[in-house]
Amino acid sequence: MIKIVTVDEMRAIETAADKAGVSYAQMMDTAGRAVADRAKQILAEYPEPRVAVLIGPGNNGGDGLVAGRLIAEETRATVTFFLVELRGDDDENFAKVKAANLLIADSASDTSHGYRVLRTMIANADLIIDALLGTGTKLPIKGEVQKVLQQVHQALADRKADHVPPAFTSPVRPAASTHHAPVVMAVDMPTGLNADTGELDKSALYADETITFEAAKPGHVTFVGADAVGTLYVAPLGLPDKLKPRDNIQRTLVEASTVSALLPQRPANANKGTFGKALIVAGSLNYIGAPALAAQAAYRVGAGLVTVAAPQPVIPILAAQLVEATWILLPHDMGVINAYANKFIREEMPSYSAMLIGPGLGTEDVTKEFLETLLVQNASTAKTGRRMGFAHASAGIEEAEPEEHPLPPLVIDADALNLLATLDEWWTRLPARTILTPHPGEMARLLKIEDKGDQRAVDEVQSRRLELAADSAAKWNCVVVLKGAHTVIADPDGRLAVIPFANAALARAGTGDVLAGAIVGYLAQGLDPFDAAITAAYIHGYAGDVAEKFVGAKASVLASDVVMSLADAISTIEASE
Repeated sequence: MIKIVTVDEMRAIETAADKAGVSYAQMMDTAGRAVADRAKQILAEYPEPRVAVLIGPGNNGGDGLVAGRLIAEETRATVTFFLVELRGDDDENFAKVKAANLLIADSASDTSHGYRVLRTMIANADLIIDALLGTGTKLPIKGEVQKVLQQVHQALADRKADHVPPAFTSPVRPAASTHHAPVVMAVDMPTGLNADTGELDKSALYADETITFEAAKPGHVTFVGADAVGTLYVAPLGLPDKLKPRDNIQRTLVEASTVSALLPQRPANANKGTFGKALIVAGSLNYIGAPALAAQAAYRVGAGLVTVAAPQPVIPILAAQLVEATWILLPHDMGVINAYANKFIREEMPSYSAMLIGPGLGTEDVTKEFLETLLVQNASTAKTGRRMGFAHASAGIEEAEPEEHPLPPLVIDADALNLLATLDEWWTRLPARTILTPHPGEMARLLKIEDKGDQRAVDEVQSRRLELAADSAAKWNCVVVLKGAHTVIADPDGRLAVIPFANAALARAGTGDVLAGAIVGYLAQGLDPFDAAITAAYIHGYAGDVAEKFVGAKASVLASDVVMSLADAISTIEASE
């Protein structure tokens, strides 16, 4: 996995490397080479490419000088440089650019001309390399860098206005013969993005691609700033293994190869018992589809047997569309699970290797009573209550006390999380390393962040996703899967993983049920809870990309499309090993 390091941690790595003989100059050359190599791939489709390199005053600008010079030496591109501050001839990389007779402009000389040279460079560029500010950016941006950014934004806006396409009555248009929008490539960080917090300056230059070095930074995967990153590449700096980010840095960005290695083996002599049995306690008359999506996902990721435990009136409807599942008919009040369902679940639990509770469950009082009773280790504390559709003690039929059994490895999702949030010290009732799968709103409720009827509670969670997930996992002794763009997964032992996908195609009702089903499917197959969550979340995120390509539009992707794309996602990830 790719490590995620803070600015201070990255500085410490670079300092240690310099002391060990890998100089800052060598690291700058390696970084510039990585940028140049990626730029050459982009420019290959342009017959006479033009590149504008924006150079800041620090080491980030040095990386840009190296990259621009290499591009000029190794391609047909016309490369121009714009410096915020003119550098001295004692700067080796600047001296090399001058020796190559490449066009260099700077703010001091261009200001009096209304930044005419800068605006011309931006207007004509096919590729803009942003090497103004790197990981050390302090916001807000001020001074000459801010003025340069304002000119860049204006030049880009003018360029767009100059290329207004003709009107077409058909959505199918002729292919454009030229590239009107330049590709913006950021070196290390888009200028204006705080590398530690994800805070984004109003003058920030949004990138199509960002190339960072040796490790990702929290700002790359924290919104709102992550929206400015584009596609993220992490290039090595050529450090010896002993100098690379070590195991003491427990934040990682998940790669396909990591997930491929976690996928359960499928031996030829296996049977359905080999791949575990998942029990899904879910559904109500108002939310019939949720258990179906979860069960389908559990099967699609490889679980050997999936059983759905749902209110009795829901099951005939589910059975018509989910022919592979088996069923447990639960007692209910008006179509929602009631406390007497605890007896049935307790009786069945010993034969299952993992259990999911929550999708479509509802938040009625009788369902809360069921959940609270189920989580009490002594099942004899179950409360009495009325059941609909089932004979019980009040009808003269004796009920045996359910035998006490420990809960199997557990996933709690959706309405079950909302019900948990109403209980005092709810985490003390859960088995160790239970997997919790909140979206930001549910996370805010679990954390008791006051909801004032607006977005402030959710915004607080979103602004501190990595921190809150890690701290909560440790406090609750649970694996926390904080859903959303760049889903965050935290283990009580301090490990934290970030999923690299951020796709609005997954912003659709039911996709969370698919994720929960995939997690319980892998948990049932024997994966460690943290590994099960990582594997399922990565595959789920990639399946969203696959579904979007198949359907053709983000807005048209349904949760059922994501389920159907799980197999393609798994196949591709298996091949990446």
